[in-house]
Amino acid sequence: MSQQARWYIIQTYSGYENSVREDLLRRVDSMGMNDFIFSVIVPEETIIEKKENGKEKEKIKQLYPGYVFVEMIVTDESWFVVRNTPRVTGFLGSSGGGTKPVPLAPEEIKQILLKIGVISKPKYDQLLDKYVEILSGAYQGIKGKVSIVDNDQAKVVVEIDLFGRATPTEIDAHEVKVIES
Repeated sequence: MSQQARWYIIQTYSGYENSVREDLLRRVDSMGMNDFIFSVIVPEETIIEKKENGKEKEKIKQLYPGYVFVEMIVTDESWFVVRNTPRVTGFLGSSGGGTKPVPLAPEEIKQILLKIGVISKPKYDQLLDKYVEILSGAYQGIKGKVSIVDNDQAKVVVEIDLFGRATPTEIDAHEVKVIES
C-alpha cells in the first residue's frame, strides 16, 4: 500500500523559516528524497505599511513565525532528513522520542494554501445556462438549468420543474453534473 502525501508543520527558530526552507530543499535534492518530500512553504503575506511621512512601504509578514509547512510521505528516512535539517527544532504534533508527527487535517491546510494563493477556489462559471442533474440531497436525480452561479459560496441556482413551474433551487456546485440538453 502506497502512502499518501500529507502536510506537516515543522518548528524552526523564529526568523530562520526561509533559510530552513532553502536548506531542506537542498537536502531533498542531495539525498534523493524527491519521491517523499514534495513541497516546502513558508506562508507569508504582503502588507502595506504607512510611514509617518505618508509614504507607503510593502512589507512581507510571516503568517506563522517559527513554522515551515512540508508536504511529504513520512518514512524513517524522510522524517530523518527533515528532523536533522539545521535550525529545525522538531515537528508540531510529535511528542519527541522518535514518535512520528501528526499531519494537518486537509481542511486546515486548504485554508492556509487558499490564503497565501498556492491554490485558488474552484470557479463554477462554466455551469451557467447549462442543463445539469442534481447528484445528491432531496432533489437527487432531478434535472434543470443553472441560472445563477455563486463562486464565493460554491453554490448554483438550478431552475427545476416542481408542480409544472420552474422553481429556483440553491444547490452546492459540487452536487451537480452537466448533462447534454
